Amino acid sequence: MHYMYTTGVIIAVLTFLIIGIFHPVVIKVEYYTGTRFWWVFLVTGLLAVAASLLVAQVIVSTLLGVLGATLLWAIGELFSQKKRVEKGWFPMNPKRRADYEVPEELAGRAERGEAK
Repeated sequence: MHYMYTTGVIIAVLTFLIIGIFHPVVIKVEYYTGTRFWWVFLVTGLLAVAASLLVAQVIVSTLLGVLGATLLWAIGELFSQKKRVEKGWFPMNPKRRADYEVPEELAGRAERGEAK
C-alpha cells in the first residue's frame, strides 16, 4: 500500500504564501511609516524563530521558522524599499517627503506616481 505524505507540499505552499504576503506588506509599511518600525520586524521575527524551537508539530514549527526568517529578511527589504523610492521606482508618500534624499527632478515624478 502506498501512502502520500503531504507535509512537504503543505510547507512549500504556505512558505510561498508567507513570502508572497510580505512583499506588499514591506511596500505599504515603508510608504506609510518609513523605516522607523524596523525593530517590530526584528522582535516579531526573533519571537517567531524562538517559538519554532518550542513547537513539536513539524508543519507549525517549520512555518514559524519561515515566518521568523521572512520577518528578519523584511528588515533589509524595508531599507531597500526606501532606496527604491528615492530612485523614483516607487511612489513616495508626499506627507513624508522630508524622510527621503531624492533629487528634485525625481521627487516630483515619484509624488505623481510616474514610472521612470
